[in-house]
Amino acid sequence: MSRAVPFHVPIPVDPADIDFMGHVNNASYLKWVQDAVIDHWRSLAPADAVAAHLWVALKHEITYRRPTFLGDEVIATVLLEKVQGARAFYETILRRGEDVLAEVKSSWCCIDAQTLRPARLAREVIARFFTEIVHP
Repeated sequence: MSRAVPFHVPIPVDPADIDFMGHVNNASYLKWVQDAVIDHWRSLAPADAVAAHLWVALKHEITYRRPTFLGDEVIATVLLEKVQGARAFYETILRRGEDVLAEVKSSWCCIDAQTLRPARLAREVIARFFTEIVHP
């Protein structure tokens, strides 16, 4: 058995993220999640896999829990839930301290950087995103 290795990304709240109501615009959450998932990939995958593959978002489902404001210290926690063929399924939780600001379920397609066609990842690449659960 294995479980996802959590990946934590600090998210800077920029004045451009703030909407007419004084809190972060919904579109900014989407950008944050996309950047966090790509950072997750680049930090854990080997350099040759990063160079050979691109990621395209297929679907994002965002549940907003609390508003976010300028000056908030936001952390995105990214978890790769599973990989099926060329598709990857992620959960990203955006937090301010203990408060959950948003929960995002997203699916992505791995693309070969040269052919721009869907590509499966090698098992050893996928394994870098999970840790083995050792039972006594």
